[in-house]
Amino acid sequence: MKRPKTVLTIAGSDCSGGAGIQADLKTMSALGVYGMSVITAVVAENTSRVISICEVPPQTVAEQIDAIFEDIEVDAVKIGMLPSEQCMKTVAEKLRFYKPEYIVADPVMQAKDGNTLMKYGKTFERSILPLTTVITPNIPEAEVITGLKIRTIEDMKEAAREISRLGARSVLVKGGHSTGDAIDVFFDGEFELYSEKRIDTKNTHGTGCTLSSAIASFLALGLSPREAVIEAKRYITGAIKHSFELGKGNGPLNHFYLVEESR
Repeated sequence: MKRPKTVLTIAGSDCSGGAGIQADLKTMSALGVYGMSVITAVVAENTSRVISICEVPPQTVAEQIDAIFEDIEVDAVKIGMLPSEQCMKTVAEKLRFYKPEYIVADPVMQAKDGNTLMKYGKTFERSILPLTTVITPNIPEAEVITGLKIRTIEDMKEAAREISRLGARSVLVKGGHSTGDAIDVFFDGEFELYSEKRIDTKNTHGTGCTLSSAIASFLALGLSPREAVIEAKRYITGAIKHSFELGKGNGPLNHFYLVEESR
């Protein structure tokens, strides 16, 4: 049997299943790649709030990465929540050693309830950013990374340029936090804008995790970064449209809507 394409997610967990490692693995399975995981933090959260975060020791993070790469070929890596500077340094050191071809970074800084999940600083900028094939900050995250105030499409473009200068090979600044239609700005030396009519739903728990995992999956399947972003956006739009009314807060996406539609 032909070896499946493989994607490794390095991120925190979400016990409610809508975000983090759980969302990543669902996305990968739905898109036909073999998903693997390195857990950086165990997060007690649900659709309404983050209760607590238990960081996994950096040595254990490193050993999980070793366990994967010494045994299984990795076609792409998705990086999510890195809860500490030491964790960032550990992950960067291992990825520089193993040199996977594609790395997608979702700078998970805050949960939807405002809880801080990752502290941005020079360590992220120096260690993680230069490794990335695609980085996918939303507007608040792009503001933190660049120090810019983002109010317009031109501001989003300037933020994308600045993040590219910091080392990312391509940048997707997500416009979901703005008003009106959701407009994303992609930059890889040239700009492309993607506009989607805003879907009237509160069920958006795990959208950032899902999008970045989808991009990593499509890169593993052989698409270019620009093509992977387009296909990932198409996938997540459907997952939001078919999202679930679960929980008391922002409900989860339906990661397997494509499977259901094919039945």
